[in-house]
Amino acid sequence: MLLELAEEADDDETRQEAEARFDEVDASLADAELRQLLGGEHDGADAILSINSGAGGTDACDWAEMLLRMYLRWAERRGFKAEIIDVQGGDEAGIRSATVRITGDHAYGYLNSEQGVHRLVRISPFDSQARRHTAFASVTAVPEIDDAIDVEIDESELRVDTYRSSGAGGQHVNKTDSAVRLTHLPTGIVVQCQNERSQHKNKATAMKVLRAQLYERERREREARLAQLEGEKREIGFGSQIRSYTLHPQQRVKDHRTDFEVGNVSAVLDGDLDRIIRATLLHQSKASREVG
Repeated sequence: MLLELAEEADDDETRQEAEARFDEVDASLADAELRQLLGGEHDGADAILSINSGAGGTDACDWAEMLLRMYLRWAERRGFKAEIIDVQGGDEAGIRSATVRITGDHAYGYLNSEQGVHRLVRISPFDSQARRHTAFASVTAVPEIDDAIDVEIDESELRVDTYRSSGAGGQHVNKTDSAVRLTHLPTGIVVQCQNERSQHKNKATAMKVLRAQLYERERREREARLAQLEGEKREIGFGSQIRSYTLHPQQRVKDHRTDFEVGNVSAVLDGDLDRIIRATLLHQSKASREVG
């Protein structure tokens, strides 16, 4: 109706308003379509996202920090709250690891599709001869489970260490003496928290992360056992290379699971991930129907 009025009156201002409203409707429909793909048990939950540098030395640490920024910007774009629980700086640049709690509608459902190894190819800013380098970093996500879900943790099976907080340049976390590291001895899972000034609060947050990781570990093991019993060959995806970000010689982001490509790498690294996530969710939904 608004567009018809604009055309009749030949009014550019009204036409622009109509086009803006169409864009809003398109964005809402795309978001609604995306949510329809999120029907997993914990897809509606908040997420605990972990990023770890891999092979590639200083470039890998720098790459891990670039990924951290990408997901923080993605969360900001969606209106989600992102809270950095822990970050460990690299020896020369970047970060070795980071853990972030992302709070928002279906945060885990979206980020679950991001799990795996992410590869960066570029001219290294740390190479005096300006050679091309490849760096790797892994991304994992677990749902922040509800307190109603019982996950038993025997305190006698925990090692608790305290240390001074340290961040990349000090911009991510508070500098305190109250950081806490928990090691779950039976599984070897290690979680850390340093964003609170109170050692008690840091331990409580670390316990919450540990509960989530133990729950997710058990869920994955159960899923793997079922798949083995049923003779299925479904790829869980954890630890596999899922995506390449190439900055040289060409500019592109390619998801290897879906073959979906984006030419604007800068936009993706600035948090424009929804198109890639949507393609992945559609691919997973189709694969699930075929298996079923």
